Amino acid sequence: MQSRTHTRLQRRLYSRVSTDAFKVPPMSSKVWDLEPLVLNGVEEKVVKGGRHLFPKLKEAFAGVKQIGVIGYSSQGPAQALNLHDSVKAAGLDTKVVIGLRPGSKTADTVKADGLECGEVYEVINSSDMVLLLISDGAQATEYPKVFKAMRPGSFLGLSHGFLLGHLRNQGDHFPKNIDVAMVAPKGMGPSVRRLYVQGKEVNGAGINTSFAIENDYSGTCVDKALGWAVGVGAPYCFPTTMSAEYTSDIYGERGILLGGAHGMCEFLYRHFRRSGMSQEEAYTRSAESITGPISHTISKKGMLALYSGLSDSDKVLFEKAYCAAYKPCMETHVECYENVRTGREIGSVIDKVADFDRFPMGNIGGTEMWRVGEKVRAARTSKDPYARKVDPVTAGVYVAMMVSQCDLLIEQGHCYSEVANESIIEAVDSLNPYMDFKGVSFMVDNCSHTARLGSRKWAPRYDYLLEQNAEPLLNAEPNAAMVQAFKSNPIHGILAKCQEYRPSVDIALEQ
Repeated sequence: MQSRTHTRLQRRLYSRVSTDAFKVPPMSSKVWDLEPLVLNGVEEKVVKGGRHLFPKLKEAFAGVKQIGVIGYSSQGPAQALNLHDSVKAAGLDTKVVIGLRPGSKTADTVKADGLECGEVYEVINSSDMVLLLISDGAQATEYPKVFKAMRPGSFLGLSHGFLLGHLRNQGDHFPKNIDVAMVAPKGMGPSVRRLYVQGKEVNGAGINTSFAIENDYSGTCVDKALGWAVGVGAPYCFPTTMSAEYTSDIYGERGILLGGAHGMCEFLYRHFRRSGMSQEEAYTRSAESITGPISHTISKKGMLALYSGLSDSDKVLFEKAYCAAYKPCMETHVECYENVRTGREIGSVIDKVADFDRFPMGNIGGTEMWRVGEKVRAARTSKDPYARKVDPVTAGVYVAMMVSQCDLLIEQGHCYSEVANESIIEAVDSLNPYMDFKGVSFMVDNCSHTARLGSRKWAPRYDYLLEQNAEPLLNAEPNAAMVQAFKSNPIHGILAKCQEYRPSVDIALEQ
């Protein structure tokens, strides 16, 4: 075992991604309008989607007779069904076909969903556009066969930049004779489908995406990528690079999106229990406060509005908690970000997936607080998230983790829309509703293997540093300079502008 691990590590060529790889190059489309979006004085481009644009899919998908969706687990069903419905609404005869392993039990599910399926590599070879939506671990194993099966001039689409990071670790690259692009919905697969279905009734409902062009071999890669984004129901599409996306995404899901949120809730629950509160009140003040009024206020009005809505005495408690938690959160952020940016985190995911036969992922919702959470959710008497109280300590710790994550991404040169989407909007609009509905394990385990593994790995790290370094300072006088830095942070204006581009409705989960 030691020699096998050593061999795996020796094959990798870890190298830190340059900030130049985060700069979005100029791009244009013959089909889609790219509108200016000015954030903190910097202009970005955004594409406004919507169902009224479905007729443009005919031009965007010119020559595309078949879209092969490879994999049918997390993002696969949502994107395949959305695209199938969209091309049908556009009056196209483009087929959406699912590629599966021979003998896959998923074939029955695919057929029940009304889609065609075939063997993976036959579907790849017969498709004009291939959306590779298998797990990251499977991509790392299967990519040589995928590349070999791709026809010259065809389109390879990814919904995550993980494979690019893995190729860098391997000293490898994408084929030069195909289009390579990314469309990354800012939410888990079930969210992508659920909001698309809601959008049939409410115009503008959907999950926003980021998109990136890695290789425009045909000269039509931008048109096809944005057609894909519009087809899966994105109200707005934000440009990025594949390098920036996988760095911010893998880092973000280990932080405030999943792992950090999990570790923080565990810490806060213990804090309130030590203060003499009952199990139910401790859960209500921690997780219920985050997924209820805190998330909804940030989503609709921003973090400053959350702070401003507190009483004078609660503002002081918020400030104490914010100042106590900011540096421990930032310390963990920096450690995690460097692991991602150097490729080590991607390498650890590959190793862990390879050992699933020995160490499968276990349940993360079995601790006392999450068991108590089941009782608290069952006892809710109102669906109104504002019926719950904002706990100022919880709000201070949560916002400290969120702002420090944003500060690090801005410092490292990520575009502002990506910072707001990956660290705030995706948390409060897409992921936290799932934790609110059925707890942390439901939220985390509806995501990819990479996200699930990252949450399990980093949640204890955030929990530990908050326990050791934040808890002793929760009653200390707030640092005036740190509080002022929070109030004047540019992320507030960035978020306010990006919130103008949020979906028109909240995601609706069954109760």
